Amino acid sequence: MMRLMQYAELAQPQHLLGFIERCVERGVSGFDHADIYGGGDCEAHFGAALKLNPTLRQKIQLIGKADIVPAEQDRSRWKVKHYNTEATYLVEAVEGTLKRLGVERLDGFLLHRPDPLLRVHEVARTLDDLVSSGKVGWLGVSNAELLQCQVLARELPLRCNQIELSLQAQDCAWDGRLHALESEGLQVLAWSPMAGGRFAAGLQTVLDEVGEALNATANQVALAWVRKLPGSPVPILGSLRWQRIEEALDGAHLQLDTPTWFRLAEAARGYEVA
Repeated sequence: MMRLMQYAELAQPQHLLGFIERCVERGVSGFDHADIYGGGDCEAHFGAALKLNPTLRQKIQLIGKADIVPAEQDRSRWKVKHYNTEATYLVEAVEGTLKRLGVERLDGFLLHRPDPLLRVHEVARTLDDLVSSGKVGWLGVSNAELLQCQVLARELPLRCNQIELSLQAQDCAWDGRLHALESEGLQVLAWSPMAGGRFAAGLQTVLDEVGEALNATANQVALAWVRKLPGSPVPILGSLRWQRIEEALDGAHLQLDTPTWFRLAEAARGYEVA
């Protein structure tokens, strides 16, 4: 939902409601939010749409994220972008998200970025309280390294790690991080799985060639490449264009064989494996 406010066709709550209902009808039930998306406007707009059909809440999964403080929201003299995982801030962030969405509970809540000043026991106690109170269903992290996941997982039941992952951001597929996350029982959620629609020219050519051979589109091939990785990462679509969503859904069962996967990886990396 990061770019929700950029779509003129979804500017009215009634139109957004229709979009959400259409997603649910096609089996898309997860909506990924963060308190900084649109400065909170994305959550508020989504909440206004839900208010028009409250029964829809039971059919969707709402994920929230927090801990990034944009420079313009910094109350100190420095006006600096920073992270904040202090107990008071996280509680206020969750309550703010709930209020803007007009719901009583987030299905999932993620720490948005790893905070070097994070106090493990304080964060664990705070998030555990949010779960116990019923304001949050399950917990996860976003953009976290393996060691950060492991440290928090000693104190909390983490479900997922949301990371950038695509043909053009594939290092974690080669350095063991994906295998490690899988062994820790963490589901990977892949943000920007189509690299924001900006594949390099050489890679785009190969995607088109593979798509033609498999009777699929280049975007469907790119998503299939991500899904073949260890742990079957779940792509998070950034586009709210219905054509893009239909395209992704129509290609959801596309599978790549191993040579095709490596051909695409090679085209993206610019060199063959050793």
